[in-house]
Amino acid sequence: MARTGVQYEDVQRAIDDLLARGEAPSVQKVREVLGTGSFTTISDHLREWRQRRDENRDVPPPRGMPAALQELAEALWHRAQESANEALAHYREEADRRIAAADEAVAEARRQAEDAEQRESALAAHLASTEQRLEERSTALARSEAQREQLIEKGHRLETRHAELEGLLERIRGEMAQQGREHQQAMETLEAAQRERLAREEQRHESAEARLMGLLDEARQERLAGEKTAADREKQIAVRLERLEQQLQEARGRLAEEEKQHRETDWARRQAETLADTRQHEQALLQARIDEQKRLLEEQARRLRDLEQQLHRCLWQTPPTPDGEEEADNDEGPAMAEPSEK
Repeated sequence: MARTGVQYEDVQRAIDDLLARGEAPSVQKVREVLGTGSFTTISDHLREWRQRRDENRDVPPPRGMPAALQELAEALWHRAQESANEALAHYREEADRRIAAADEAVAEARRQAEDAEQRESALAAHLASTEQRLEERSTALARSEAQREQLIEKGHRLETRHAELEGLLERIRGEMAQQGREHQQAMETLEAAQRERLAREEQRHESAEARLMGLLDEARQERLAGEKTAADREKQIAVRLERLEQQLQEARGRLAEEEKQHRETDWARRQAETLADTRQHEQALLQARIDEQKRLLEEQARRLRDLEQQLHRCLWQTPPTPDGEEEADNDEGPAMAEPSEK
């Protein structure tokens, strides 16, 4: 509500004076004519004057108005309309330029977003391929581990068989030594028995010498037969021992071959583990690059939202007044502009 210091009639007289001089009324100019009054009070009276003028726009001027004043009012009105149209065209051109610039920025941001999506797709495909190769390497490594376990188990079995063969060889050697001792003992016993028999026959009578010689020959034949049997048995044992030695050498050769394969498999396993570590490092680097691309995409999306907000503000922002009028307080707004356009 206007204060009582400046009345509406005072403001109206000041506006008439300004119109008579060919100047457009404003709060600052009205206050300069009056020489007093607050901007708020003058702005309220000026708003009321404009409202009344708009309401009486179609009312014909009262009779008796000087023609010069009527022509001046019409000229001022046309000038105000032209000024308002020019200002409006200027603001429209400025808004069009800002809209075009915003459209270009949005298109550029969209192109960058599409490029980033394509790079992300390429990285995702490369990562999938890398993961597939890593999975294949892991499968091969698992197979190598299984083969290694099988070779180790086979080596254990060969070592067990080798130990069994060594035990069998020792047992056969013991048996041969025992049989040799038994044979020697038997021969000694036989010879003692033969000597005893010979002594008894010699003591018994000379006439039995022929019989004794026969018995001696028989004993010799028996001894030769026993020695031949023992020799054959020793030969068989030697052949069996040689065959066992050959089997032992073959087992040792197979064991050496298995150990060589085991060493090769272990080397391949270490190579696979090294390759797996390298693949894991590459995967970590790819993940870091994907995270960086995601961060860039989020940054571009944020910039795109900022550009859209700027575009929205440019489209809906109220243009400033063309004549550069000063604003005194919060109540001044559209009322301080030039006379309202048509």
